[in-house]
Amino acid sequence: MTLDPAPFKERRANISNRFVTRLARGPGDIMAAQRLRYDVFIAELGGDGSMVDHAQRLERDRFDAFADHLLLLDTARAAGDQVVGVYRLMTRDMASAAGQFYCADEYDLSVLLGSDFRLLELGRSCLHPDYRGGSAMLYLWAALSDYVDSHGIDVVFGVASFHGTDPARLAQPLALLGQKYLAPAHLRVRARGPDAVSFDQLGDADPDRLAAVRAMPALIKAYLRLGATVGEGAFVDHAFNTTDICLILEKSALRAVQHAIYTRRAAP
Repeated sequence: MTLDPAPFKERRANISNRFVTRLARGPGDIMAAQRLRYDVFIAELGGDGSMVDHAQRLERDRFDAFADHLLLLDTARAAGDQVVGVYRLMTRDMASAAGQFYCADEYDLSVLLGSDFRLLELGRSCLHPDYRGGSAMLYLWAALSDYVDSHGIDVVFGVASFHGTDPARLAQPLALLGQKYLAPAHLRVRARGPDAVSFDQLGDADPDRLAAVRAMPALIKAYLRLGATVGEGAFVDHAFNTTDICLILEKSALRAVQHAIYTRRAAP
């Protein structure tokens, strides 16, 4: 179940028309996204899950049927192997149809759900290894910006991950997030359950800022530069071999995303 993709324009992302961003149009597109997710989350990062199909190399779950799937395609690749980046997008209506947002199993979302904000959850974001460190994420963000505008979104949120399940090893970056980037009270979701770790538990009251930033994944640093804040605490996701944080972007930060996109487009 997805929203009508008609208001969301297919975008040719560069002068050669090699890259295209669009929403998945049917089961074949969704399977292509799930195959890329398998290559990244299962084969590369060592995760697993109850609905993973190892025979077909698909990483999937029950939320896929209720979400929109934003795709980045490299049309220079062979047919059937063109999806090189994905985002899974869930509005409040989609989450209601699914019974919850995906990250509600990891975070208490009461402050968001009790608000009048038009919400969008980002999930399963990943890029093919050959496209990291370049413009691929910028193309996805440009398409995401269009989607946010077309749906009148106020707040974007979702979990982002550190590799590994030992929070003590991540004490410096997690402590820095808790001290410098904590979301305001009206947006501050909280990690929940036995696998939740409070930032205060980490015991690093004076983290080395440079070392902490170096230890953060590039995507988390990019969101923080654009004005993202974080929910309270981390969640250890053993199934995916990650330690998750919840990133939150308000409308003002979304404008910063758009500014960064348009500035990059205008650069020679």
